[in-house]
Amino acid sequence: MGRTEYHNAPNAPKANIPIPAINMLVVDGQDAILLQRRRDAGQWTLPGGAQDTGETAAQCAIRECLEETGSRAEIRQQYENTFIGRPTGGEPTVNDEADGVGFVQPADLDQYEFHPSMR
Repeated sequence: MGRTEYHNAPNAPKANIPIPAINMLVVDGQDAILLQRRRDAGQWTLPGGAQDTGETAAQCAIRECLEETGSRAEIRQQYENTFIGRPTGGEPTVNDEADGVGFVQPADLDQYEFHPSMR
């Protein structure tokens, strides 16, 4: 039997322990992406899994990749976690943290200077 996952399910049981999970995007010399089909859900995913106590995110990614695919990989670029959201209230406002705030159309992004980790 597969595990039960809840996505936008208001009647889902309340989570009792937050467990960080890390995935690894592995790209070979032909720009192919390493994927795995999970036995518990039957779906294709990037290799990844739960982070162990005391383990860094990078250590977790390398371990999970090897455990789940048999492939060794090295970290070439470590990215920050980014979540996709939508506005639910308030207005973009300049503050102590930012001297510019606003929504930008994707076609206009090249007009902005980004930190290299965000490119």
